Amino acid sequence: MIRKLKSGKYRLYARKVDPKTGKRKNLGTFDTRAEAEKHERAVQYFKHKH
Repeated sequence: MIRKLKSGKYRLYARKVDPKTGKRKNLGTFDTRAEAEKHERAVQYFKHKH
């Protein structure tokens, strides 16, 4: 899940809420939305790799 920050950057959050904190995990901050989307695909790839 990508959100735009006030600073104009984009932050990648986990899709699920962390039960320990009640918030989503921050998976990185990027300058462009394209970079964030690219990283999100990489994260999903590693998560589903057996």
